[in-house]
Amino acid sequence: MNLHGTVRAPRELIFGYGQRHALGRIARKLGRKALLITDARLAADNDLHGMVAQLEQEGLAVRVDSSTLPDVPVESAQASAAAARDFAPEVVIGVGGGSCLDMAKCVATLLAHGGAPQDYYGEHLVPGPIRPVIALPTTAGTGSEVTPVAVLSDSERSLKVGISSPYLVPTVALCDPELTLSCPPGLTAISGADAMTHAIEAFTAITREATPGIAQERVFVGKNALSDHFALRAMALLWEGLEAAYRDGSDRQARAKLMMGATLAGLAFGAAGTAAAHAIQYPVGALTHTAHGAGVACLIPYVMAWNTPAIQTELRQIAQTLRLPDEHAVIPAIAGLFERIGIPPTLRDLGLAEHDIDWVAQQSCSIARLVQNNPRALPPEDMRSLINVAYAGTR
Repeated sequence: MNLHGTVRAPRELIFGYGQRHALGRIARKLGRKALLITDARLAADNDLHGMVAQLEQEGLAVRVDSSTLPDVPVESAQASAAAARDFAPEVVIGVGGGSCLDMAKCVATLLAHGGAPQDYYGEHLVPGPIRPVIALPTTAGTGSEVTPVAVLSDSERSLKVGISSPYLVPTVALCDPELTLSCPPGLTAISGADAMTHAIEAFTAITREATPGIAQERVFVGKNALSDHFALRAMALLWEGLEAAYRDGSDRQARAKLMMGATLAGLAFGAAGTAAAHAIQYPVGALTHTAHGAGVACLIPYVMAWNTPAIQTELRQIAQTLRLPDEHAVIPAIAGLFERIGIPPTLRDLGLAEHDIDWVAQQSCSIARLVQNNPRALPPEDMRSLINVAYAGTR
């Protein structure tokens, strides 16, 4: 066995109840001017007001940008960066769900290097370090607080697009489960299912030869020994915490397990990458305007079934981690969990029209960085067959 691994992680990852109260002391080491990026709802929250007060008490000048929109339209990121230039922030703080954190990464990139978000689409196109980012997630799902990826929506392409670069990994991830206690059941389910899908796709991704320089050539290097460690632990925590947090949002232990699981899943896929479920979800989401987490979770049981001939060893390891009888129990168990927390079971239930299946298949195949990360090849005809199965609900 060629034991190899890649980790892309923040300089500091701080986790625990109440840890957000260290924000001021953390930020003052990174700069004296802080741009705090959030959304309109969180901007009115007392917790956020407290964060601003902390920063000011530590001597920082603070500007709050509450313009983040769902899925981060490209134009909004560019507008926020332009509006912040006169302030010249030295540190960017993202507070919120995945969109707020992705917005913070994108704005920090544009402040450092100029241009437009479109200049950095793809992998390894950010030319150097960006403004330091502190990420405080308020949902447990995307893992954006630790990943080298920012996802935006591009109206010209009618698709979500990604900027992928190790420079996008936040300098500090400050993960306080207390910030998720008010997260409603529906959002808890969607974000947690997203995290579980991240862990599964990272653990079952393609295994590439560990040639020297692979991590410089690819942001997503494929399954490896270090990403596997994070992915399996993430699955265990999410299995224990997701449904419990969905049923009782005040369950502090479940919330902590869910948030740590999401963060570890982010560490896993930040190096290993995601695969077919994410590739298919991008065009499905563009057509149905449904939440990303709901889409990838709907798809992952079908993708796992397709990949089964190539992931027998991984299925046995997942079964052991989740304390299931054998590898044959894994896919029904994951599908059952998602059904219990309200994830739509088919693409039809997600709102996809049957006449759009061909377009979805074509667009999915074009997202090469994800399709090539799948452990079993998906040429166009097989991609269409897989989407048909996910539409009809047969496995």
